[in-house]
Amino acid sequence: MGRPTSTRRGRAAALAITVVCLAYAPIAATELWPYASPGAPAVGEWLLGRSVSPEFVAEAVRDRMGPYSRSLAPLILHSVLGGLLMLLGPVQLLSAVRRRIRLHRIAGTVFAVTVYVSMAGAALYLVRTPPEQAFSGAAFWIVLATILIGTVGSVTLGVLAAVRGLPDLHQRWMLLCYGFLMTAPLLRLEWGFLPALYPGLSLQDVNRVAIMHLGSLVSFGALLASRALDRRGTVPGLTGTWCPRPVLVAVHLAGAAGLAWITVAFLDQGAGGRRLLLAYAVPYAVTYGVIAVRAARAGARGAHWAREEWRLHLAALCLAPAFSAVAVPVLERTMGLDRLTALIAGVGIGCGMLAYAAVTVVSLRVLYARELLKRQRAFMPPPPPPPPPSGRAEEAPDALSVAAATAPAVATATATKEGDH
Repeated sequence: MGRPTSTRRGRAAALAITVVCLAYAPIAATELWPYASPGAPAVGEWLLGRSVSPEFVAEAVRDRMGPYSRSLAPLILHSVLGGLLMLLGPVQLLSAVRRRIRLHRIAGTVFAVTVYVSMAGAALYLVRTPPEQAFSGAAFWIVLATILIGTVGSVTLGVLAAVRGLPDLHQRWMLLCYGFLMTAPLLRLEWGFLPALYPGLSLQDVNRVAIMHLGSLVSFGALLASRALDRRGTVPGLTGTWCPRPVLVAVHLAGAAGLAWITVAFLDQGAGGRRLLLAYAVPYAVTYGVIAVRAARAGARGAHWAREEWRLHLAALCLAPAFSAVAVPVLERTMGLDRLTALIAGVGIGCGMLAYAAVTVVSLRVLYARELLKRQRAFMPPPPPPPPPSGRAEEAPDALSVAAATAPAVATATATKEGDH
């Protein structure tokens, strides 16, 4: 593990993340104050009113007032601590890159505790709010619940990896955790520019467009960061591949079938469905293209470990549409959703859940390689004894020792001569 392989791109990415986080921190911390005290300052509302329109802000407040009023205190806790997490994230990233171990551990402990408390507030909101009565409807509720589970699960596995002394796995899980957290500022950015792209679009429709690709984008960003920070050509004990060509062919066929089903399902929903399909397909295609090219390049230069990780994530990405296609009828039947709501929810959670599965498989791949290496060492013959210390004069053997050592050879030679006669 080490510094990013491309200094220029690594610095640009770190700077962009830091700017977004620092800008969003006061927005997150003050976002829900007006719901508790009308007229209280809210940085996000002020910016949104000037970038879009005051009417758009009024619609957002009106749509959220009812659902948020049931769990306002937990949501304020969640929002304020979310602002703190936006500040702790760059500290964690920069301290890890610059190897400030003590600062990284202290900030990491605060980060993990803050994640648990903040997500507890969000969980109370979700538990107290029926999906159909949630802000932006049942599909948004399902996506929020999935992000919550992914955030808590990834930070937990990241902490366990750190405790077990597995820095490479710790890094991957914590980057995925922060990727899930980044869905909040990225959603607010889409609140700002999507109304310009689709004039007259309601906030609920803006959220539907955004959740088509947010899971894919944040997990893809976490993967790029993981690979940039991991410069190893191979992992000790890593042999073969868990994603051979037949597996890649099979997942591509499954993915193509899932994409075809999703395309037909969205096209049946008219203009709104075409808009949602575009919001899903374009980022998906870009993500697929980058991962496929990176995997091929890693294989060409003989970077076996990089190639293996890229291919495992490529397989997961291919399976995401198939997973979504299966999830849609399940959501329809288990939650009583209409086809469009179930379609939006199923597609919205597909890429994020499969990215989580891919990091799980990558972790198991590393653990299996280490276990294999440990077993190989257990069956290796013991090392030869060390040579005598240099510089010490060897003691001359006494006559008795010489006689004892040469007696067998003399007896053998005598017997041989007698046999010749």
